[in-house]
Amino acid sequence: MPVSRSVEELMLRRLHTVYVDRPPAAASPGVEGVRPLEGELLERGHTLSRELYAALAVLAPTDLAEERSRLLALADGLADDGRGHRPAFRRFPFSIPRDTERWYTDRVLALLRRDPVRPCALCTESRPVRPLAPCAHLVCGSCREGADDTRCPVCLSPVDPARPCLAAAAEVRPATEHRGPDGDGSGIPPGPLRLLRLGTDPSADAARVLAPLLARPAPLSPEDHADLPQLLRLAPAGLDWLPARIPVPQTLALVLAGLLTGPAPQGAVLPLLADRLTSATDVLRFLTALSGGDPALLAPAPCGFRSPTRPVRRALLGVLDALPAPGLVEELLRHPTAWKRAAETLHPFERYARRPRAALAFAVLRGTTLSGAMGAALRESAAAHPDAVRVEGDRLRPATWAGRLEQALAAADPGAAAAVAGERPEELVLRLDHLLRLHTGDHLAPELVRELDRALPAVGAGPLMAALGALRGRTSDRTGSRRVFFPKGPDGHVRSVPQDRPPLPVLLATAATALLEAEVLRRFALAEGEPYALAVLDSGLTELPVPSGGSAVAVPRGSVLALPEGGTLRLFLHWSEPRDQVALLYLTVAFFDADWRFTGLCDRDRPAYGTSGAGAVHAAGDGWNPGPGRDGQTEYVDLDLAGLAGSGDAYAVPLVSGYSEVPFEELARAVTGFAAPSAGGPRASADGPRTAGRRFALSGPATRARVPLVVDLAARRALWADLRLPPSGDFESVPPRGDRVAAVASDVWTHFTSGTRTTLWDLTVWRAAARTREVAVIRRATESSMSDEVWLYRAADGEGPAAFAARIRALEPPEERRVPADADAEAAELAAGKRAFLALTHASVAPEGGSGTAYRLFPGPAEVPGSFARVTAGDLVAELG
Repeated sequence: MPVSRSVEELMLRRLHTVYVDRPPAAASPGVEGVRPLEGELLERGHTLSRELYAALAVLAPTDLAEERSRLLALADGLADDGRGHRPAFRRFPFSIPRDTERWYTDRVLALLRRDPVRPCALCTESRPVRPLAPCAHLVCGSCREGADDTRCPVCLSPVDPARPCLAAAAEVRPATEHRGPDGDGSGIPPGPLRLLRLGTDPSADAARVLAPLLARPAPLSPEDHADLPQLLRLAPAGLDWLPARIPVPQTLALVLAGLLTGPAPQGAVLPLLADRLTSATDVLRFLTALSGGDPALLAPAPCGFRSPTRPVRRALLGVLDALPAPGLVEELLRHPTAWKRAAETLHPFERYARRPRAALAFAVLRGTTLSGAMGAALRESAAAHPDAVRVEGDRLRPATWAGRLEQALAAADPGAAAAVAGERPEELVLRLDHLLRLHTGDHLAPELVRELDRALPAVGAGPLMAALGALRGRTSDRTGSRRVFFPKGPDGHVRSVPQDRPPLPVLLATAATALLEAEVLRRFALAEGEPYALAVLDSGLTELPVPSGGSAVAVPRGSVLALPEGGTLRLFLHWSEPRDQVALLYLTVAFFDADWRFTGLCDRDRPAYGTSGAGAVHAAGDGWNPGPGRDGQTEYVDLDLAGLAGSGDAYAVPLVSGYSEVPFEELARAVTGFAAPSAGGPRASADGPRTAGRRFALSGPATRARVPLVVDLAARRALWADLRLPPSGDFESVPPRGDRVAAVASDVWTHFTSGTRTTLWDLTVWRAAARTREVAVIRRATESSMSDEVWLYRAADGEGPAAFAARIRALEPPEERRVPADADAEAAELAAGKRAFLALTHASVAPEGGSGTAYRLFPGPAEVPGSFARVTAGDLVAELG
């Protein structure tokens, strides 16, 4: 079954599935060649399922050699770890060393030494497994029970019933050759072991990927967005696989546009337009996606929309005409330039009498003169919709909700303003700060309480989280500080303005916050799934903000992360150029004192900063190795933390500058971050920039200045800022003006570290309090406590979720306090055998025999087993949708 390389790469990455071309008959089966291939795949973090092993085992030697080359190339491309795997068997499969069995067995046992929880080759679940003797295939205890105990169920080789499994991993000495970056001599990379499955139907596999991806109430990640067109082309022509609802409007637009240009017949797709497009903005998103633009509508409108076919155009005008006139007019005015260009392809005035509301809205948008027969018809439509438009002479003018709201706000009547704002639930929540400032007393206006009670159930998760964050800290007088904004759009240049709002009365802010939190708890309590017996939360989540808009990013902007141990910190920038393009990037580190006064730079032109060798050193090259290379380019700056702090430097701000106008998303790879240099020094290749420390992908358009991080040298903390600086204020110059960088970095540092954002700690505490009555908190070490502890909270009789959550969020004294030698292991033991909700910074210890839901920020040595549903921060936010 011929499958393109791009499809193979996608399915391997998405489903760990590969496709094998099997000839009708193999003249000389190459069973003995599968074993070395298994070992080479094991070194890349993969193992074979029973079906895939059987498919490879029937291939002739020459066919097996071709499949081996293809599979290894795919696995190397997926790993992207920079290790540069070399073929272990150069004349495979015609010349294989005699000790291949031992070579493979040693690696399997070394793998189990790290963690016995691995994918079973039969049931595919991650469970404690044992290697069968002598073939070392991994099978769990459940699959061994009741099976034929005389043969391996994978390769069918004989198994000794008296000793069916190999010796325990601890009894076997590690291999001494092919030593890898893990240091145990196995040559196998750290991390989970992936079970490769045999694919038979790429179309059905694409549907398997698409159905849950499209039903997920979180925006697509960049990877999902890139894969979607190919998945839609592969999907079955019948649309039975399409979810009943696609909750994210941008995703919906991409899917409908992809289906309309894909293999599905147009007659089957057209009814979806009328059924799935429920607003004018949905129609604009669809037109933008159909024309190859961004349906998020953050970028400027395309110069011209692609002309849809006549049936599609009629369907879209029908959708617009069926909408209520007031909302239709306002939605068109929200994106006037884009809609004027869209009108050129939709022709709304053609047969205007058939779609009078659509024609009316476009007449308001375009300022159409009311003359002739069409003018008379438009006047008649305007008279039927006085809540949407008014006639002024020979023109139509909008009568908008926004205008009525601004009048109510100007009148300083909180009740009247709340009544108008309540017509738009999300706007009511986002305008809550302004509405509270209209109050003259310490109690909420009854009209506002009534409108909030009615509107909150209809508010999306993003605005709800944003409103909760906006109220935090508003009772403090922050006059003299600055408010920071991150405007939507591809440029996303950070902005800040002086804080001129007076503080809110404590009682008002507390009452409003309580109403919002009660809605969050209500939604979590109503979420699907059984209650949990226990929740395990990590207090390290307190410095991680909730991702905005349900973003799919792993580490949200504004996260504060601890620096690695050691006296030296490495800040790095690594990129690989796209084919036939040259990308020129530079890493500069600016230093500031405690008052944000500029003290100096370290970059290519100033490779050393500081006195007496204590400061910062800049280097560049391939990986950590100076010099050009095919594996991408790297620049890094090593910081002597103690030396810098001793000389008066308090903050280090890395800046990424680009001068080739190549967008980051067009680069083969672009990452930045920080790490602790290995003991081997800069030339140690085992922990290159693609695998070391904390890495963050750079995305977005080409830009002359980016601030990815802000580093507090003394407190050993780093803020993931991801700032795109505007092309003004000398940000694009090298060196940049220190005062400009200081102003932006200090504003953002204060904004994110002042406790005015809703955090993942808040979110997970609310979820835990709504779904369980017992919570174990891994209380990370603080200045007053030198070691990690486990605090156990139990809800008292009659204590509601709100009061229970308030105690946990504030880390009030718990019902029980434990000081174990290993707090992570203690928490895992508490969750063993229970249905639990885990929210951790690292996957440190996996609960044995447990099940439930698990969130973790960073992977760790013990990924939670398959019985836990893994979720992202965006998934947790999406539960509130």
